[in-house]
Amino acid sequence: MASHACAQRPPLTVDYQPQGRYETLAGIKTYIVGPDDATKAIIDIYDIFGMWPQTTQGADLLSFLTGALVLLPDFFEGDGAKPEWFPADTPEKQKALGDFFNAKAGFDSGVVTLLSIRKTLATRYPAVDDHVGVFGLCWGGKVAVLASAAGNEGPGRRFTVSGTAHPGRLDAKDAEGLTAPHILIASKDEDVAVVAEYRKILSQPGKVGEVITYENMFHGWMAARSNLADAENVKEFARGYEQAAAFYNKHL
Repeated sequence: MASHACAQRPPLTVDYQPQGRYETLAGIKTYIVGPDDATKAIIDIYDIFGMWPQTTQGADLLSFLTGALVLLPDFFEGDGAKPEWFPADTPEKQKALGDFFNAKAGFDSGVVTLLSIRKTLATRYPAVDDHVGVFGLCWGGKVAVLASAAGNEGPGRRFTVSGTAHPGRLDAKDAEGLTAPHILIASKDEDVAVVAEYRKILSQPGKVGEVITYENMFHGWMAARSNLADAENVKEFARGYEQAAAFYNKHL
């Protein structure tokens, strides 16, 4: 996209055509959308299913709403988890999912890959280096939070702001370690007690955060599981990205 100013808001549709391009950063094929002259960036981390049209639509919308360069790296190299593994209610499905986590979707290895991309980003797009955020969906939400904890403090920190939507493996202990302003957008399927604890922790002195629960939405409504043929999901998909964008516009 040559100019953010001349862009139109991306339509939310099952027939959507992505507006971005692909580059290789730190050896990872990465979908990139946003203005050529951006001075801020958001690394957007997809869910366990990988690169789906709904997820690139979300990246395009996030870029439109923030004016940021949004990068969606393909951590799983085109081979994400398979929808037929869910629910993981048979030994075969459980094994397939476990093997996938061990081979490709470990959270610690995800953080290592993310930080490598972050380092390369500073070289490839130096104008954004002081204003880089991270936003994660489901699996990516856990990676985003872990990367925004210890080691991310003070001037020159890696991520100026972080956020998650319907995060996987939500753990209140992770909130304690957050060192950047953080937004948590939860679905009705997240553990209510853990979400409440997150809200309490992010309300403490020294923390900056926002916690919202979409009581009518399922886990995954802003990522690969979203159903953009459903009017209610389209409305809440857009609202979720709008709330995320407002938070990043304030803190990035």
